[in-house]
Amino acid sequence: MNSPLRRACFLLSLFLFLLPTALFASAYDGRPKLVVVVVVDQLRADQLERFRHQFAENGFRLFLDRGAVFTNCNYEYTNTRTGPGHATLLSGAYPPGHGIGGNEWWDADKKRIAYAAQDPAMQLVGAEGGGLSPHYLLASTLGDELKLATSGRSRAFAVSLKGPAAVLAGGRTADAAYWIEHKNGAWITSSYYMQALPAWVQQFNQGRRAEKYWNREWKDSAGKTWRTTSVQDGSRTRFFDIVGATPFATDYQLEFVRELITQEKLGSGPATDLLIVSLSATDILGHEVGPDSPQAAAMLLALDRQLAEFFGFLARQLGLANVWLVLSSDHGIAPLPAYAAKLRLPAAHFDPAEMRKRVNSALNAKLSPGRNLEYVTAIFWPYAYLSPDAFAAVNMKQAEAERAAGEALDKEEHVRGFLTRTQLAQGQVPADQLGRRYANSYTPYGGWYVLLMPAAWAVAHRTLTDHATPYSYDTHVPVAL
Repeated sequence: MNSPLRRACFLLSLFLFLLPTALFASAYDGRPKLVVVVVVDQLRADQLERFRHQFAENGFRLFLDRGAVFTNCNYEYTNTRTGPGHATLLSGAYPPGHGIGGNEWWDADKKRIAYAAQDPAMQLVGAEGGGLSPHYLLASTLGDELKLATSGRSRAFAVSLKGPAAVLAGGRTADAAYWIEHKNGAWITSSYYMQALPAWVQQFNQGRRAEKYWNREWKDSAGKTWRTTSVQDGSRTRFFDIVGATPFATDYQLEFVRELITQEKLGSGPATDLLIVSLSATDILGHEVGPDSPQAAAMLLALDRQLAEFFGFLARQLGLANVWLVLSSDHGIAPLPAYAAKLRLPAAHFDPAEMRKRVNSALNAKLSPGRNLEYVTAIFWPYAYLSPDAFAAVNMKQAEAERAAGEALDKEEHVRGFLTRTQLAQGQVPADQLGRRYANSYTPYGGWYVLLMPAAWAVAHRTLTDHATPYSYDTHVPVAL
């Protein structure tokens, strides 16, 4: 979002409760007991106005009618993904400052994919596998600054269905970040935070609370059935995919959040506590159906009711006068190309994997005829990552190699331009808004790469819709306090 406005939204919320209370009039004569940041994954700002007349009194309208609502907040970078969104939202920095340029990138030294929160030195707690941590995060977060300002008396927790969202939002000093094991829905964490799940989390999982969300029908208020969480063909059996694409996932997540608030006694300590709740179901469904579908509308209206119930719980637990609420999102979403095409917009699907094959073929024909070198090792849209080894075989150094790859990629139908890592690192960008957004997408991770400029309405997926562009449908998000 706009840099001055972004800092005003979140640093103001921090400063207000950290400054001495003597500076304030009676309305501010006490710090909040709890700050709750609600991040609705894949919520575009226009959706709040589009469905405002259908919202209940104390859900989204708690912000719209009684809050400070900022109507023109945009992420001023192009790589509008979940990882960068959460890192930006909670740090006040852009990728050049916090380092998280995407959900994943190519590690040329280790010749493997690196994920934004993956940490080989850690293990999962509550499940098998490698753990997560914020070790790639280069900037402090709201929780980190709150901990520093209160000498560690404040507590900070982050919860999401997605591990990276919880970890990156929580920052380095979070007491815990929790997310679900994708297959069975159990709540897990990483050894970065603890060696064993707290007793209350173990009891929550042992109570098989996830199981009650299987084999159910999602119906709207009119009784229309949208989806079922019954597994029909066995091809998709994970809790994250089946239940995650329904409002039941949010019910389950907020059930866990209420348990966390109760068991950890958030809001009852000597300093302000922080809770970040990243709600993922809107994103899991939205990629499949797009923002303009009746299902997306039904999901948003269900979420409105769920938020109203959650805010009611906070009122009973702590009193809303003692709770500060923040609402935002990590990114928007493009229309499904099939929907956009009906409106005569130049929408299309394209496959980055097929693009990579064509570009490698073109580079081999130009630079190494008769050979089959893999110049472009991966495309994690909108970044194309290069192989230093392949270009070294034809005696090309970084700046020249990035330029050659960019020129080959620029010939692709849905690419309208490019900037190389070398250009970004040196600030060689156009002197306009688009140039600023690409400058703000530079990241020190990923080795040699080219940052691509996509054509508007083009979606980097063969069947679903997506985000990760500098256009308003991806960058414009709500911010309300």
